[in-house]
Amino acid sequence: MRVAVYMYGFKGSWAIQWSLDIRVDILWWKQQLEQGCKSRMVFLSGGMALSRAVQLERCFVGQPDMKSWDLRKWTIWLREWMGEEEEVRNSADIFNGGQAYERSTSDWDISRELWMWDVQENAPEAVHWLLEEPAGVGRMNSALHTAAAAAKLGQQAVLLAELLRGRSLLAAEVDALLQEQAPVLAGAWYSAAQLASLQGRLALEAGLAAGGPRKGRGLLRTGRARLQRCQRCGSEATGAAACAACGRADCAYCEACLALGRSRACSLLLRSAAGRAPAVRAAAGQSTAAVRGRWGLSAAQGDAACAALGFLAEPPRRGSAGGSGHRGAWPLGAAAGGREPGSITPSRFLLWAVTGAGKTEMIFPLLGSILEKGGRVLVATPRRDVVLELAPRLAKAFQDTRIVTLYGGSTERWQAGELTLATTHQLMRFYQAFDLVVIDELDAFPYHNDPMLAFAAQNACKPDGKFVYLSATPPRPLQKETARGTLPHAKVPVRFHGHPLPVPKRIVLKSIEQCLRQPLLLRRLSDVLRLSLERDAQVFLFVSRIRHIEPLVQILRRVFSGYCVEGTSSEDPRRADKVTRFRQREIRLLVTTTILERGVTVPRSDVFIADADSGLFDEASLVQMAGRAGRSSEDPAGRVIFASPQWTISQKRAVKQITDMNRTARKHGYL
Repeated sequence: MRVAVYMYGFKGSWAIQWSLDIRVDILWWKQQLEQGCKSRMVFLSGGMALSRAVQLERCFVGQPDMKSWDLRKWTIWLREWMGEEEEVRNSADIFNGGQAYERSTSDWDISRELWMWDVQENAPEAVHWLLEEPAGVGRMNSALHTAAAAAKLGQQAVLLAELLRGRSLLAAEVDALLQEQAPVLAGAWYSAAQLASLQGRLALEAGLAAGGPRKGRGLLRTGRARLQRCQRCGSEATGAAACAACGRADCAYCEACLALGRSRACSLLLRSAAGRAPAVRAAAGQSTAAVRGRWGLSAAQGDAACAALGFLAEPPRRGSAGGSGHRGAWPLGAAAGGREPGSITPSRFLLWAVTGAGKTEMIFPLLGSILEKGGRVLVATPRRDVVLELAPRLAKAFQDTRIVTLYGGSTERWQAGELTLATTHQLMRFYQAFDLVVIDELDAFPYHNDPMLAFAAQNACKPDGKFVYLSATPPRPLQKETARGTLPHAKVPVRFHGHPLPVPKRIVLKSIEQCLRQPLLLRRLSDVLRLSLERDAQVFLFVSRIRHIEPLVQILRRVFSGYCVEGTSSEDPRRADKVTRFRQREIRLLVTTTILERGVTVPRSDVFIADADSGLFDEASLVQMAGRAGRSSEDPAGRVIFASPQWTISQKRAVKQITDMNRTARKHGYL
């Protein structure tokens, strides 16, 4: 994309401005001029690549004598800046492995049409010419200096800002939104966007931004060049390619979030203006009895929900998204969303609930407390199938609330609602939109250990909003924060039926790799599996490798010829059908990978984990797999077996976490 660029001097200070429609800026500054105050516009370029314009804006350093410069001086200054920028770019090529790109020289051509205008005086001929020229692609095709056109443009700016409220979208996404929500603006919204930007309703940015400020000489803060970062996902932009939009042969782009559309150095990114309204807080002083009665919660669920409600009623604290304030706090650092350390950032609360505790029901009071105050809530979960499962449950609980579900291929992509249910990748399309963000299964793929999604999550929440994390197996750094008392949290150590969690038992078994070569070694596993089948339980048999599933299934079918034995994995196109048949008890023994460690509830089930010492099974995976057993009140004491040749620290920690939860549940009288 190419934009107009100009300098604006007012009350002795100077700033670089770039514009999608220079006509809007000319009329805006003319109207905003205070009587008796002198201001000056210096038009520098009518078609500079957006990436260049943003770099000039970021690196500009004003000089005291600029108010006395004539056009010749401004031309010299602009040529000098371009020369210094070329030096910086050459050093960046060296820094990035010596890869130099062919450049387009059109960016560097100084416009022969520089003009200067003291706004309180009559406009020069060049200004009148700009106001009268054809609008161009994407712009309002009217003479904007007429009263009717100005009024229409004002209405369009208000409409566009409202449609983009709480969003962060590339230009192509804005077009898609407008095609559905406001066809009259589709393809012709640049003028309205520019006016909304000048009014402070919208923020216009490039898709990529410089990695950080640079220090040094001259008109630029020079120094060792850094890779640009994507404004949408926070990742470093490592790709570069020829770009028809700006004419450059080395236009950088972000590869990390490519699935949501290409974010380039010359791409226009539109965001709603930050800080327009403070976050909504929950009402204080809600009693446990009232919360339990309204939402039908157990004692443990009610205690945890009330603790979280107290957190939601607290005022915002500075730097709280960074945990205890130290660098590297997980998963949202103080500057993860582009905010300065020490600024107000979303506060965090961990709802640590065992598998099968009813986390969804526990968040209903939290969602209701914000929605009743007119706030907006986001519930984000890593997987599309969980979104589809939660949607009808939330719709039943909040029947008078507009609920929007977002995932890849969703038909509600551009809808707005009070309650948004989304996969975590969809968070990149929001900016400071929500008063409360609930992250479900924060320890699960893909959210876990993905800075891009943590960046998107923090950007989606208002600066003084609140985060609530849900997890049965929070990552170790968060567990340490709770132990230190630096992370507010509540534990739910018992399932809804009030029985203790099944504690895993260990059997010594050779690796599955060896057992498949010597099937007689599987006899010990077969004996314990037979006990479960004979007690009429459904049996999960987890393995660490997909390649082990089919040969193991063949062996077990011969051993248990009277039972239906199947296997499944992420590569199985019939996985959904097999899980359904397993739930319906047509399949009695299912050999699977960790693809079924979460989100699957089968009454009267036992769990066996082969190769439990595998490096692929960490503490969280072992606890989640063990959590498939004992979930029903009819069979709360399901069996869990860790089968392995070695007894690893992950297995020990998993057993300790389960026994600690049982101990806590007994201590509080929940069992």
